Amino acid sequence: MLSKLLLPEIQSLIAERKLGILKEVLSDWSPADLADLIADLPDAEQVIVFRLLQIELGTDTFEHLEFDTQMSLLKAMGKEEVTLILNDMSPDDRTALLEELPSTAAKQLIQLLSTEERKIAQTLLGYPENSVGRLMTPDYIGVKPAWTIEQSLAYIRENGEDSETLNVIYVIDEKGKLIDDIKIREFILASPDQKVSDLMDENYIALSVNDDQELAVEKFKKYDRIALPVVDNYGVLIGIVTIDDVFDVAEEEATEDIHKLGGVEALEEPYSTMPFFSMIKKRVIWLTVLFVGEMLTASAMGFFENEIAKAVVLALFVPLIISSGGNSGSQAATLVIRAMALGEITLNDWWHIMRREILSGLVLGTILGAIGFLRISIWGSFSDIYGEHWILIGLTVSFSLIGVVLWGTLSGSMLPFVLRRFGLDPATSSAPFVATLVDVTGLVIYFSFAILILSGTLL
Repeated sequence: MLSKLLLPEIQSLIAERKLGILKEVLSDWSPADLADLIADLPDAEQVIVFRLLQIELGTDTFEHLEFDTQMSLLKAMGKEEVTLILNDMSPDDRTALLEELPSTAAKQLIQLLSTEERKIAQTLLGYPENSVGRLMTPDYIGVKPAWTIEQSLAYIRENGEDSETLNVIYVIDEKGKLIDDIKIREFILASPDQKVSDLMDENYIALSVNDDQELAVEKFKKYDRIALPVVDNYGVLIGIVTIDDVFDVAEEEATEDIHKLGGVEALEEPYSTMPFFSMIKKRVIWLTVLFVGEMLTASAMGFFENEIAKAVVLALFVPLIISSGGNSGSQAATLVIRAMALGEITLNDWWHIMRREILSGLVLGTILGAIGFLRISIWGSFSDIYGEHWILIGLTVSFSLIGVVLWGTLSGSMLPFVLRRFGLDPATSSAPFVATLVDVTGLVIYFSFAILILSGTLL
């Protein structure tokens, strides 16, 4: 917000080359506001503003920038400037940058790192993609249980500057194994001659380095933490994951699920910068699948062409019937997929969900059926649009709506369970996919009720 308000004045200072004044103004800004400002500037002015920042402030600002803006700055800066930025970045943010680059470009940037930072970068990049190891930073404070509080605080003062967070201090044994985590508040309030072991309760939560990043999101939410320790297969503390990185993962996962629910492959880039033909490729696959599925709807219509020829009035309600089934199925699928994502339901809950959705489908179908019958009754009473058998047509539509809505809610709620059971992403059962599935079966249900109720009259 600040950057939007002051953008004209800042561009004016750049144009007038009053860079000394601009440097003084920007020195009081937060990294997040500076990142917003740089993102709003033209490419040529971005690097001018960035070079005015002190190295520490510049590095923090760089970590807040989007990948495309980061790359634009790296290309505009000299080798020495890039080296300073990369070496001063926090390991987790640097890993996020490097893993987005082509391997050749990533290797070139890694070569600019110091020996120590290069080793850290290569270690983090060596962990599986989408694992906790890619999120963590090795910058943390670890103390020994035999130390006094005074010794521990002295160690924290001496080594805490580079730590990602000081809110939690980790207790490790002589072999580096994690044995507890203690809030800094307890160190501050404790007596200086107390030992760290006096504060321990050995009740801690840790992540494994090979855990999926989605599991990290769930644990942060469940235990309400701002940081969690990361251990290897032997329980040795090798890093921590902080809440800011988990927020990024949660946003990515939610975005991916939303895309899939809309019948689109997940986008790896922002929509506004996605290449045109890449966007087409992401969308055309699902559209083609759904189009082929809708062809079955046309086939179903053809199968009942004799019934339609005898009672053309039945065709008037086809959109009403299939849209109601598709809408109810999309609702159920969305509710179940979101509940799965939040951990509210598991595979073992399928029977409970099925019973719940059967009841929901019956109630919702009955409500829509009653509305449909009321509509046909009103029109039938004052016009001949539905002919003399309007009551039977109303009953056909009503019972069809109950059946189609019931089938829609059942299909939409159970399909995510089937996909999860086979190890697939439940979000793949997108709303358009469920709607297409219900369209075909909805026609069969509709015309089956029509044959049953209208035989001997219209049919």
